[in-house]
Amino acid sequence: MTHNMHTDFNLDSKLIYVNHAAVAPWPVCTVEAVKQFAAENGHIGSSNYLNWLNIEQSLKSDLATLINAQSADEIALLKNTSEGLSIIAKGIQWQAGDNIVISNEEFPSNFIVWDALRAQGVELRIANISQKDKSGASYPEKELIKLMDANTRLLSISAIQYASGLRMNLELLSKACKTYHSLYCVDAIQQIGALQFDVQEIDADFVVADGHKWMLGPEGLALFYCKKATMDELEIQQFGWHMVDDLSDFNKMKNWQVASNARRFECGSPNTLSIHALQASIKLLLSHGMPTIEKAVLSNTQTLIKLFSQLTDVSIISPTDITRHGGIFTFSKARIEHEKLYQFLLQKGVVCALRGGGIRFSPHYYNHDEEFEKLTGWVDEYKPGT
Repeated sequence: MTHNMHTDFNLDSKLIYVNHAAVAPWPVCTVEAVKQFAAENGHIGSSNYLNWLNIEQSLKSDLATLINAQSADEIALLKNTSEGLSIIAKGIQWQAGDNIVISNEEFPSNFIVWDALRAQGVELRIANISQKDKSGASYPEKELIKLMDANTRLLSISAIQYASGLRMNLELLSKACKTYHSLYCVDAIQQIGALQFDVQEIDADFVVADGHKWMLGPEGLALFYCKKATMDELEIQQFGWHMVDDLSDFNKMKNWQVASNARRFECGSPNTLSIHALQASIKLLLSHGMPTIEKAVLSNTQTLIKLFSQLTDVSIISPTDITRHGGIFTFSKARIEHEKLYQFLLQKGVVCALRGGGIRFSPHYYNHDEEFEKLTGWVDEYKPGT
């Protein structure tokens, strides 16, 4: 790991921050970008508004690079993942008899939005991707594909499951979507920023991901990717001055046309503060290069797997195969209450989460082995009644 990767953050030295699958801390450059924006705004207000718009466009271009979109025209900036999923769910012209396929491990955002469509006669099919056969092997993609048929209008799946950390084979699911002429939606919040992600390789129609996890940005700003060829399949549900073709001429608004690019999904004023912040974070990730970031993230998870495998009373919930996990490592400890272990770790300065029937660690590229050794020691040391 290059030296400057360790200096990207200025975290309290008493903390071990392994919670990037929830809310990430901001890098130093992001903190500076926000300070500068606030100082500029307080000093000269919106005098540099045209520059703010350039930063917004630059962020869209950087996000397009990050996920290998064909162009920034396929990128919209929304409030969060849930808004992106809602735009898809409300934008598709559903027919009675259509079905949607999802998994049983989804975060509520990727369940509720589809479940709400039952009222329109849409069937929701939930595949059990957690089950294993007698040999202990599991075939999560097979379970999803088994539920697909000619009436499957959409498959929606998380690239990496938030609790177990299971990483899906997105190319395999893409092929199934082509077979059944289904739309393909990927919630990539647990992958983008941690591992390489290529929208063209997986040929997704839609990709949604908040910026506040592995992308190291603030809450309140999300990436929404919509493939150019699929854009017209979504009926516009939110309207405003920002989603029209020519947004600079307010006098022409009577004859407005929907923007020809993904800006059609952004109905009103942009979140300029968060845009400045996220742009700094994305530039940082791109400067290191996603292959380098991915290598570090996978190595961290592998180190945790190796260390925790040596603890006799610990079960690793996350997949241990390197092709099946990202940066999420979830484990359980026998004969203890996980809530109490979580509180114990919190007192030690460990920022983590209670998820999936255990404790979830989600370190990023800058975390290091010394921290993982401490975590292993503390988990081992914790006994019932501690």
